[in-house]
Amino acid sequence: MITIISATNRLNSNSLKIAKNYAQLMEKQGVESKVFSLESLPVDFTATDLYNKRSENFQQLLNEYIVPANKFVFIVPEYNGSFPGILKTFIDAIHPDINRGKKVALVGVSTGRAGNLRGLEDLTGILHYLGFHILPNKQPISSVLTLLNEDGTLKDENTIKVLEKQIADFVKM
Repeated sequence: MITIISATNRLNSNSLKIAKNYAQLMEKQGVESKVFSLESLPVDFTATDLYNKRSENFQQLLNEYIVPANKFVFIVPEYNGSFPGILKTFIDAIHPDINRGKKVALVGVSTGRAGNLRGLEDLTGILHYLGFHILPNKQPISSVLTLLNEDGTLKDENTIKVLEKQIADFVKM
């Protein structure tokens, strides 16, 4: 199973729009996936689910999206020159043994011009430390607002092509 993670808890984020588009592109290639948005985290997540304390809601999310997955796609927005703190907190709340050896593809999202390359590198270091295998073909999506239609679908053919290539590479991994 592949889980696509929209790596922010911000409501109606561009990351979630890209995650949904990514899932549709995967489906076109015959690949099943589930989209998980960090906006689904329990409201009291940081108070109750860190340091091996588990709320029932958080455990349900882990059981549905994290534990059964053998691959993850992280759609990572740029926050303050890196990635969102909620993503790091989410990673910290999961015992490393659950995901060691799993495979990851990374997509950066920004309204600026760098596509969150710095954030992807920061996240890569953390994921390597935790024993994930990272697809070298990381995709930065820059100026995301110019690439989406009003309904949130990707309209830029070049972006669609590079994401399709990443998906094909990831499936082979």
